[in-house]
Amino acid sequence: MAHDPDSDVREDDAQLLPAERLLAPPRAKVRASVTRIPGHWFIVAESRELKTVPIARTLLGVPLVIFRDGDGKPGALLDRCPHRNVPLSIGEVVEGQLQCSYHGWRFDRQGTCKFVPSLVGNSVHKAQHAQSYAATESDGFVWVYSTPNEVPQHEPYAFPKLGPGYTAVRRRVEANSTMHAALENALDVPHTQFLHRGLFRSKPRGIEITAHVTRTRDRVVAEYIGEPRPTGIVARILSPSGGVVTHFDRFILPSIAEVEYRIGSENHFYVCAAMTPVSDFVTHIYAVVSFKVRLFPGWLLAPLLMPLGLKVFAQDAELLALQTRNIQRFGGEQYASTDIDVLGRHIWRLMRKAERGESGAGDDAHEEDVKLSV
Repeated sequence: MAHDPDSDVREDDAQLLPAERLLAPPRAKVRASVTRIPGHWFIVAESRELKTVPIARTLLGVPLVIFRDGDGKPGALLDRCPHRNVPLSIGEVVEGQLQCSYHGWRFDRQGTCKFVPSLVGNSVHKAQHAQSYAATESDGFVWVYSTPNEVPQHEPYAFPKLGPGYTAVRRRVEANSTMHAALENALDVPHTQFLHRGLFRSKPRGIEITAHVTRTRDRVVAEYIGEPRPTGIVARILSPSGGVVTHFDRFILPSIAEVEYRIGSENHFYVCAAMTPVSDFVTHIYAVVSFKVRLFPGWLLAPLLMPLGLKVFAQDAELLALQTRNIQRFGGEQYASTDIDVLGRHIWRLMRKAERGESGAGDDAHEEDVKLSV
């Protein structure tokens, strides 16, 4: 069953409530696999980026200001002072509150206006409050909840394999693409034999493997059975003597791509990419690469692997930008898919259900086996 975005497009923005319509940024003018998922956590910055000065970020097309209060906790507000529309991100933190640089209005992490200079009695009306978004800090990242003025009922994604025995390297890269395209690319096996030839894989060897696909309410997982060790430089460094390969690819709502390889019993490679939809066609990828190998200490191997990994990311980013440019040039997407496009349609299905607020409802269980040649 081919993934065809045109068969499952989002309803018109006319379906939004009036207040929501005012807050929603304009959608893409081309037909594309774009979703805006409410009620979920997305990374907006690394913790080290957020110091004492507020920073501007964009999530799902919405401009935000991120700052730390007097206790060092992150806050996220709409980047617009309700008084005179000045960006709050050019302000400063005063006495633990975000102060607008124009008239000095101050706001706490909940967006409550706490102080207006020269206002006798400081009687502030609800209209003077700033729209707020829940924010938290976890695994060295600042996360923002995508629905404003709402108390989250769950925690952000927790990056695995950050404990003892593993070396972890973090990078942020930008893809000029929809979030769906970036996710499908990150979890797509066939393209690695061509786009990344020589780095991670080489030319096809005609070896048949099976992808066992399992979809549940919030994720889809592909286990690749019978896969030989990849022949590229990265795999030869990780396991020069070969070994049995265990390979999982996972998508987890709303925006997580995991690629896990075990080669033999002592070599483990885990790539986790948290995608943040900055806008319809810009996606930030916060990647954490964790690994342990038998032959090399992590501190020695990291400087060798990371340039190769960054080259892979650069190749993907360049290709995604060209794909996006072509979609826009032709005024929309047109896909012809096959069974070996293993996860793309499942990712799209889960994202669409999450956009409609249906990700926790109904039974989305599905299993299938897909044969492919590598």
